[in-house]
Amino acid sequence: MSDMLLDWKRDEMCGLVSQAQVGQTMTVMGWVDTRRDLGGLVFVDLRDRTGVMQCVFDQADFSEEQFAKVESIRSEFVLAIRGKVTKRSEDTVNPKIATGTIEIKATDLKILSTSQTPPFYIEDGVNVREELRLKYRYLDLRRPEMAKNLILRSKVAQIVRNYLTENGFIEIETPMLTKSTPEGARDYLVPSRVQPGKFYALPQSPQLFKQLLMVAGMDRYFQIAKCFRDEDLRADRQPEFTQIDMELSFVQEDDVMTINEGLIQQIFKGAWGVDLPAPFRRMPYREAMERFGSDKPDTRFGLELKDISDIARDSDFKVFASIVQNGGSVRGINVKGGSSQIARRELDALVEYCKQFGARGMAWINVKENELQSPIVKFFTEEQIQAILNRMDAEVGDILMFISDTSEDVVFDVLGHLRLHLAEKLHLIDENKLDILWVTEFPMFEYSEEEKRYVAKHHPFTAPMDADIPYLKTDPARVRAKAYDLVINGMEAGGGSCRIYDRDVQEQVFEALGFTPERAQEQFGFLLEAFKYGVPPHAGLAFGFDRLCMILAHASSIRDVIAFPKVQSASCPLTGGPDVVEEKQLQELHIACTLDEE
Repeated sequence: MSDMLLDWKRDEMCGLVSQAQVGQTMTVMGWVDTRRDLGGLVFVDLRDRTGVMQCVFDQADFSEEQFAKVESIRSEFVLAIRGKVTKRSEDTVNPKIATGTIEIKATDLKILSTSQTPPFYIEDGVNVREELRLKYRYLDLRRPEMAKNLILRSKVAQIVRNYLTENGFIEIETPMLTKSTPEGARDYLVPSRVQPGKFYALPQSPQLFKQLLMVAGMDRYFQIAKCFRDEDLRADRQPEFTQIDMELSFVQEDDVMTINEGLIQQIFKGAWGVDLPAPFRRMPYREAMERFGSDKPDTRFGLELKDISDIARDSDFKVFASIVQNGGSVRGINVKGGSSQIARRELDALVEYCKQFGARGMAWINVKENELQSPIVKFFTEEQIQAILNRMDAEVGDILMFISDTSEDVVFDVLGHLRLHLAEKLHLIDENKLDILWVTEFPMFEYSEEEKRYVAKHHPFTAPMDADIPYLKTDPARVRAKAYDLVINGMEAGGGSCRIYDRDVQEQVFEALGFTPERAQEQFGFLLEAFKYGVPPHAGLAFGFDRLCMILAHASSIRDVIAFPKVQSASCPLTGGPDVVEEKQLQELHIACTLDEE
């Protein structure tokens, strides 16, 4: 039977007891991290979220019955220990922990709760399947590295609230149950019991509501908002995630970027203690794609793309020549010193790697001392080969790798993935380097082969660049948006745009997207109605809060900075959700489930 706390109160958390308290009698409470029985002397490291405190039980200070209780202590028991704070002897000091110079000489003990043997060790770096950790997430979160992640997350949230409040923002909550709208990922739907056959949608973002708040005159809004998207998962995605969401009135791109540079500076100063220089570097979308093959470029290393289309066009290598003559391109990267690092069989593996991103193959040239090893050089003249080597800044020992396709998007996507893969494989990334930049001037639209129409690159309310408005009707592919993404170490940390506030421009955008006036009214009628009553110029941005915390915690997945995440199947190993519900509940919602037989 467990002891009762009664009049016992905790005087200090385990990791916060200090040398200044030596000589004081105090009570600490927590879980047993480790226990060492030296025969008549029992050492217990007591743990809570702040750290550990070594407590010493000397048999001479306890009755036989009391010491039997001490000897019954096991890992993860929950204890309350009372005793005097004393200095450790010099030979027992533990410099690895904050409380390593002191200990508590115990005089009394309460066993508040016992514990079974946990399914894995409660320690950092535990080697166990992630699904098992998530099934017992409450144990996983006892591990110091996981507890630190959640404490960091809380600290960042507080920094965000303080900074934005000081800069004139109002924190406003927007609805969780809203209307399903198109032009995004798949919605999570919630059936309405009181309106049979109708559904709410969980918000993919507060986008429309925050624009309505600008119409309402709130001027500067923010929210740390929960968002939902029913999409396939990977390391940095969850079906439910959190955004630092904001919107500002009477501003332009520079204003939004400046206020958010200040926010990021505050976050990194508070979390890492580093002073980031501002303003951050800016890079147009087109430059990012042409140099790095990605709209979220990692510029901590080289391997920049080079275009050799003009040289390949007139070569006898038909694969390259025909692609360029049909409007495609040939681009490559130079792996400096690759000859000594990449074997021939590894080149073959890289060809297969490229194919999974849409490439039909990969051409390469190995620059040796007295020769060029490659299956393609025989199709080029000496002048063309020299032009390629010059364009690629090639030297002896380099390997040149080329991708060609009639679709420039495929070329960029393949080379963008290839350079990241090689950088990781060849250890080219300085993990201690912080690389922050804005990517700007995104395309307004992208063409969907599936829908045979243009779709919004961001969302239908993103404003086009002023100079490109005339192309909305004549050449939508040419239109650039007033959009901006903040990229940190090759990850999109946040993104936003200036919004359309001119009704005529909005109608032109809807037309370019293939929306009839009726469909626009059906989907966004409440916003368009609001826009009849005076709309201020406004712009906004949303940071992926989970992803930002992942970067700050040096974690490999956002699951490590979310208290109770889902796995890749969008299920929860801890609770077993999603799960079937009682037939009565379905009947109340007027829903019938039909499952295909396997």
